[in-house]
Amino acid sequence: MTPFNFVVTARRLAEQPGRGRPLETDLRRAISTAYYALFHCLARSCADLLVGGPGSARDLAAWTRVYRALQHGTVRQRCNNLSRMQDFPVQIQDFGGVFIQMQLQRHDADYNPDAEFTRQQVITNINEVENAINGFARAPVKDRRAFAVYVLMDSRRA
Repeated sequence: MTPFNFVVTARRLAEQPGRGRPLETDLRRAISTAYYALFHCLARSCADLLVGGPGSARDLAAWTRVYRALQHGTVRQRCNNLSRMQDFPVQIQDFGGVFIQMQLQRHDADYNPDAEFTRQQVITNINEVENAINGFARAPVKDRRAFAVYVLMDSRRA
């Protein structure tokens, strides 16, 4: 399961070529799935950078513990701290902005019965997610590692 598997699934739900307008439920699931592409991208990055990536001598239980430690609300709160986010490269800043935007979209898709989505809007969101993931992957490892610590650890001042 990679973040791009989520992107592929979201795109399939939103595009459905030759079938007319997708069902509203498919568009809502596409939004939610696109958000989870970002979330799982970050969770995997945190675990890989702090415990070890594939092929390393990592402890799988420790890797899973770090992967599962990521909290949706904490990431949103940290990404909303623009003065702190300026310490990271633009790729990580962009990732954080898309993360916040897509979390709001996911909340609407999952919990707001009055929310309406168009195919084009959803496809645009999916494209933004894919671009954010690609940009995040290009950020220097030291900055992605620092971001992992930032989103996972308590922010007490030293």
